[in-house]
Amino acid sequence: MSPFGFWGLPAALLALLYCPGSGEKAPLQPEQATVKRGEPYKVNCTSSCPHPQIIGLETTLNKVELQKHAQWTEFLVLNVSQDTVMYCHFTCSGKQMSNTISVRVFHPPEQVLLELQPAWVTVGRPFTIVCSVPAVAPLEKLTLTLLHGKKPLHTQTFGSGKDDPQEATATHNATAHKEDGHHNFSCRAELDLRSLGGDVIRRVSEAQALQVYEPMQDNQMVLITVVSVLLFLFVTSVLLCFIFGQQWHQRRRRTYRVQEAWRILRRTWAQPT
Repeated sequence: MSPFGFWGLPAALLALLYCPGSGEKAPLQPEQATVKRGEPYKVNCTSSCPHPQIIGLETTLNKVELQKHAQWTEFLVLNVSQDTVMYCHFTCSGKQMSNTISVRVFHPPEQVLLELQPAWVTVGRPFTIVCSVPAVAPLEKLTLTLLHGKKPLHTQTFGSGKDDPQEATATHNATAHKEDGHHNFSCRAELDLRSLGGDVIRRVSEAQALQVYEPMQDNQMVLITVVSVLLFLFVTSVLLCFIFGQQWHQRRRRTYRVQEAWRILRRTWAQPT
């Protein structure tokens, strides 16, 4: 066996790894990234060339060089406030090579608000669950899920929106059941940035309880109606007795005064002159 046969494959791999060829690019991990709006972002520009002449980062944003080594340079890009594309470039054996990194700005769902309309409801009556996120971006990566306990009730996704943070709302109409009061309602917001090189950001609202009441039976309604009528009649009779009693006392006083006047007049005429 030829000695070159044993070393042939490793030598070929080393040649591919370290020697420049046509269409070579500076490896950059990742090629896509997400950055929270207004925050800085670290970029590591790396070259596979053994002795690159220049390693630099081209961007419209302000940047600071943090570390510089033989085959890589680390930069800090400041205040990433909008979507942008950056270029890592270097020169290897007189050839210009570059790689791109696409940066997508996001605004996480920091607040997730849930409201039950109304919060008090009778069995069989409708109510509405409203979930809102005041500010989030990108909107097309957001999913809102309305939950009753751990059970999903409704899922809302959104189309493409503006680059700036926007409000997102999900609404679900339901009919009240007796068991609805046994578990709380909540809303889960998920911003899925995995297709952009990021992670999944989750936020859950505070739980809200629905107060559910059973409707009254017919006999209970009749009893309440009868009691209400009797109470009204009792109060009315008391008021009438009071009014008539006042009038009777006033007539009696007037009668006593007339009789007293007649007695005085008779005594006056009866006295001898």
